[in-house]
Amino acid sequence: MSIARRSVARRRFARRLVPCLIACGIALAVVACGKRTTPEQEQAAVAAFATVHQVFQHPRCANCHIPGDSPLVTDLKAPHPMGVVRGPEGHGAAGLPCASCHGEKNSPASYGLHAPPGAPHWGLPPPDMKMAWIGMSPKDTCEMVKDTKRNGNRDLAALLKHVSEDKLVLWGWTPGGARAPVPVPHDQLVAAFKTWVDAGGPCPDA
Repeated sequence: MSIARRSVARRRFARRLVPCLIACGIALAVVACGKRTTPEQEQAAVAAFATVHQVFQHPRCANCHIPGDSPLVTDLKAPHPMGVVRGPEGHGAAGLPCASCHGEKNSPASYGLHAPPGAPHWGLPPPDMKMAWIGMSPKDTCEMVKDTKRNGNRDLAALLKHVSEDKLVLWGWTPGGARAPVPVPHDQLVAAFKTWVDAGGPCPDA
């Protein structure tokens, strides 16, 4: 190919490349802009997290999100009887797994008000990711919940799915027996959590 032909080819290539680069730049700018939130959105998200924090501190949630290794029971957050402990994976010690007493669903009403409750994969978080938020401030709870190194490697979308669909989470609203359900309706929690997630998970100042 002659020098003149190569020059023409380069110019044609440049004419095709420049619009492509411009289009890509615009697309990236749109994506970047789409991720930004307004101060009003962040304020609403922080306010929404107050609802999330309220739910997390309720005994139906907090009794299993413990700093120690023995789960808690009742609204008084009393230590679990029979020496039950977290175990190496969160499902009890060898020889006394949670499934020994806790089935896939609540015990029949005929078993009494204090019969063991149940839900799928009953247990505590594993010992290396305890997700223990009892008594923690909204700020510290927020930072822990969205930390993938402490939350089971879940991003914000996975966290939303977890609180929306996980059957063990849902148990908190149908605990059976004499147990009080979480007072905040589940759909209200999901709406608040989504507001928080949609704004990128901003945390309160305290």
